[in-house]
Amino acid sequence: MTSLPIVGAAMTLQDVEAHREWLLEKPRDLELQSFVDAEILNGDWRPLAARARSLLDGFKGRLGIHGPFWGFVINSQDPDIRAVVARRLDQALDVCDTIGASQIVIHSPYTTWSYNNLDNVAGERERTIENTHRTLKAAVRRAESMGCTMVIENIEDKDPLDRVTLADSFNSPAVAVSIDTGHAHYAHGSTGAPPVDYYVKAAGNRLQHIHLQDADGYADRHWSLGEGTVNWRAVFAALSRLESNPRLIIEIKDKRKIPASAAFLASLGLSE
Repeated sequence: MTSLPIVGAAMTLQDVEAHREWLLEKPRDLELQSFVDAEILNGDWRPLAARARSLLDGFKGRLGIHGPFWGFVINSQDPDIRAVVARRLDQALDVCDTIGASQIVIHSPYTTWSYNNLDNVAGERERTIENTHRTLKAAVRRAESMGCTMVIENIEDKDPLDRVTLADSFNSPAVAVSIDTGHAHYAHGSTGAPPVDYYVKAAGNRLQHIHLQDADGYADRHWSLGEGTVNWRAVFAALSRLESNPRLIIEIKDKRKIPASAAFLASLGLSE
């Protein structure tokens, strides 16, 4: 990125209603989080999609969704579980096709346990990647045809390169990397992982999405930016070296503080 970026946010449709003026004042990117639950994806979600299209009339940014993640991992060894995950991702792609979203956030399969045990059993690294391919292969093919990208978000990831290796293994424009700053800061503070800016450097131009949340290095706080101890200057210095133009998505618990979080970054001279 060569100029100051414009930050967007993660919101439900209710949040979009509350912050629509802020969202539309600039070409801010949006990640809709109203389509993550199985009950919604298994039901009639089309009225929600119609509401989204109505609320986003005049929207100029890039639109994405957070994909389903509750209750499963994307590298399951169980073929029946893989079939459920594949169906959920297909449902999420249906949503993207209907509302015009071009990105889906999915969760990394790597854990703190993985970091200490991937090399404990011969072939475990390869099996993790193989099982993920078995789960995602149909979704990746469909996403390619739609011009949609699945970005893999760090959850417990201690080694920031694991997701990069996994994304690269697909050799597809439909699979890229996401970073959650609070998750990375938790891993740094609680498990000895590198600091957040190292995650950005490791991802490089594979990075196409970032959740901006503040935290204390102990838990997944999702605090407003400026309320925790993430080194934002270091994070944005690393981002400034990229050419991939990742979506910068404020993802905090108290949605009322989204404009304040954006203003905090602007006050540091890091974003518009």
